[in-house]
Amino acid sequence: MSNLPKLTDALLTLEDRVAVLTFNRHDLRNALTGSHLIDDIVNTADWANHCDDVSVLVITGAGSAFSAGGNVRDMAERGGDFAGDVAECADRYRKGIQKIPLALQGVEVPVIAAVNGPAIGAGFDLANMADIRIASEKAKFGETFLNLGIIPGDGGAWLMQRLIGYQRAFELTLTGRVVEASEAKELGIVLEVVPADELMPTVMKIAKRIASQPPKATRLTKRLMKMAQRMELKDFLDLCAVFQGMCHNEPEHLEAVNRMLESMAKR
Repeated sequence: MSNLPKLTDALLTLEDRVAVLTFNRHDLRNALTGSHLIDDIVNTADWANHCDDVSVLVITGAGSAFSAGGNVRDMAERGGDFAGDVAECADRYRKGIQKIPLALQGVEVPVIAAVNGPAIGAGFDLANMADIRIASEKAKFGETFLNLGIIPGDGGAWLMQRLIGYQRAFELTLTGRVVEASEAKELGIVLEVVPADELMPTVMKIAKRIASQPPKATRLTKRLMKMAQRMELKDFLDLCAVFQGMCHNEPEHLEAVNRMLESMAKR
C-alpha cells in the first residue's frame, strides 16, 4: 500500500483504489477552523494527485455532523482565524480556509462527499466542492453566513450558483435557511438521499465502480469535465483530440479493449 500522509484531525484509508478521508473532530462537529482539518484536507488532496494507487477520494465526517464550518466560539471571541484587523483577517482567510477550495478544485481524481449529517456554512461549501454528493437522511445543508453577519469567505458564492443556478443559490445564501436532505435533492445539491446506515455502502458502491475504470483515462476525463466549464467548444475539442491520442497510446486502453472483445466472444 502507498504511504499515507500523516494527518492530525482526520483519518485516511486506501483500499481497492478508493481513498476515504474522515473528519475526526466530532467534539467540534468537524469545524474546519479551530482544528487541523484545513491542513489535513489540503495534504490529502496533494497526496491523491501524486499517488497512482488512488482513483477516487471520498470525504465524510465522523460523529453526527459532516462539518459545522467555522468555529463560532472563535468568532465570538475574535480569536483564532478571526482575530486582527481587516488586513490580518483577510490574510488568515487566504492562508487558511481558502486553501481548501483551491486544493479540491485541483484534485485529479473524482471526489465524492458522503454527507453523514449537517453541512453548515463552510461545511456546506466543502460538500459542494465534491464532484458527487450522496446524503444521509440525517443530513442538513445551510449557507448560513449572513445569519452571523459575514459573507461566504471560502468561495461559496462562486460554488453554489454553478451547482444549482444563480436564483436558487441566491435565495439560499441571502435567507441563510437550512434545508433538509430531501429538499437538497430536489434542488440538485445532492444526487441521492439514503438511510443513514446505507450511506457508506451506497457511496462505496459508486466509488468502486468508478475506481474499476482505467485510472489514467479516469483522471483525464475528470480534467476534461472541469475544463469544459470554462472553454469554448472548438478549443475544447482540440484538447479532447490530444487527450484521446494520449489514451490510445496507453497500455490500459488496449487492456480494456481486449477485455471487451473477450466478453463479446463469450456471448
